[in-house]
Amino acid sequence: MIPTFTLLIFQLAHTVEHTTFPKANIESNKIENEWAIHQVNTTANFATHNRLVSWLVGGLNFQIEHHLFPKISHVHYPAVSKIVRQACADHGIQYIEFRRVHTAIASHVTYLKHLGRAS
Repeated sequence: MIPTFTLLIFQLAHTVEHTTFPKANIESNKIENEWAIHQVNTTANFATHNRLVSWLVGGLNFQIEHHLFPKISHVHYPAVSKIVRQACADHGIQYIEFRRVHTAIASHVTYLKHLGRAS
């Protein structure tokens, strides 16, 4: 059984406003974007300037960097995130980050409400 704390981390990293859930092309069974862009589009960071949160979640608040560089130690994510953020800006890719945990939770709740209203 996965602890509730772990579920919260993944909800804040994936099921929030601005992340996308692209569907594969029916004929080719492929997703339009290349792998790295897909990772950035479907993932969000939260509370990346909060050392306590980073410590408690083992760096998983840097979820974008975790997806792009899973074999790099999380202690390097703050430095790597600056590079990734700039690369996204250079290429017109939205880098999704919520400055605080409560902002990410609010976005998650808003997104769930949106899903509940969708037909």
